[in-house]
Amino acid sequence: MTPDFRVETDSLGDVQVPTSALYGAQTVRARDNFPISGSPMPTSFITALALLKKEAARVNLELDLLAPEIAEAITKAADEIIAGEHLDQFPVDVFQTGSGTSSNMNMNEVLSNRAIQHLGGKVGSKSPVHPNDHVNRGQSSNDVVPTAIHVAISQTLRSVTIPGLQALATSLREKTDEFASIVKIGRTHLQDAVPLSLGQEFSGYARMVELGIERLKRSEESILELALGGTAVGTGINAHPEFPPRVIAGLSKQTGIPFVEAENHFEAQGAQDSCVDLSGALKTVAVSLSKIANDIRLLGSGPRCGLGELLLPETQPGSSIMPGKVNPVIAESLIQACAQIIGNDTAITHGGHGYFELNVSLPLIARNLIESCELAGRGARNFADRCVSGIQANTERLSSLIEQSLMLATPLAPVIGYDKAAKLAKEAHASGKTIREIALEQKVLPEAELNAILDPSNMIGPKGSSS
Repeated sequence: MTPDFRVETDSLGDVQVPTSALYGAQTVRARDNFPISGSPMPTSFITALALLKKEAARVNLELDLLAPEIAEAITKAADEIIAGEHLDQFPVDVFQTGSGTSSNMNMNEVLSNRAIQHLGGKVGSKSPVHPNDHVNRGQSSNDVVPTAIHVAISQTLRSVTIPGLQALATSLREKTDEFASIVKIGRTHLQDAVPLSLGQEFSGYARMVELGIERLKRSEESILELALGGTAVGTGINAHPEFPPRVIAGLSKQTGIPFVEAENHFEAQGAQDSCVDLSGALKTVAVSLSKIANDIRLLGSGPRCGLGELLLPETQPGSSIMPGKVNPVIAESLIQACAQIIGNDTAITHGGHGYFELNVSLPLIARNLIESCELAGRGARNFADRCVSGIQANTERLSSLIEQSLMLATPLAPVIGYDKAAKLAKEAHASGKTIREIALEQKVLPEAELNAILDPSNMIGPKGSSS
């Protein structure tokens, strides 16, 4: 009968490791030391770290620092993880050692043991493939972990975040064109204001998303700098001088992303300002998305006792007690995702500063920043697909609200004077009549001239102002 545990030894002594595990003693210690959240590191971080280890093995082979059979076995094991295999072998909690050493050693042990299996050896023996001497050759957790974070973040930005935001921007632009000729009442301070077109309102939303994409692209520029090559404190001790540029070139080739070696390794490891900056840009995007989602759900409120200017797609029943109720759930989902992004940014801000030669909140930064990238992209795409694309204008309601608005007195002010126009508005409000009705009663202007001035389509600015 196979025993449940095997005994491995690390620098602190003997450790019982599950027989079936590909990880080793240091992972077991980390698993037991950090029973905090029950959440392991993000999958995208794990696969980015495996890709880095794969490229490290290739370069160490090129530099005659690894035997071919060892490099090949490590590469084969890394490819399996990149393909999504063995992900259950990474149990270390996010809230672990601040450098991410536990996750780095977790990866080193899994790759070592899987490589040993490929070579026909005994799992846990560290022979012929050692987790430190071979898998971690030329590396330190202190440069490898921030490098993997940056790789994972850039990949997520390019595959999830920016495409999702672009989908929303496109959908909003389509509505801008569709609603270009529909005039509605504006609102400032939550009070009635002068008219604008519904297309102009949506053009503002589209531009907010487009500017958010530009902010993210600018912030990514510093993310493309990788810390690899600094090893322990930035000096590059124990790393071949050709190791970092060759590995980074390989990462760029594998991902299609133009990564470069950090200009200053002491900055790259002592701080994570680039991640703080990107998180701030994501927070700005979240504020934009939250404003857009809130506006749209308020404009669609009702259907009879709210604003009711927009007709939102009906996606699911809204109440367990009120029959027929339908809620703006897609907008609410996005608003919650935005709140999480803003909260993630607060944590990243607190964890972003380093101490001397190392930042010690790297796992926290990885977890929060990757999640924020995913939430922004997936939330935006879902909002575009399930809400924005199906929005319709309630033209009857929009026309009714404009005629009732007291702010139609505004274009009269240049003709009859501000004070007289304000008096008309107050009288209309007190009587419950419209501006047009009061103005006609008082014969402030000839009817034809009055109707021309009060034509809402003349109040929304020049054609093309929503572009």
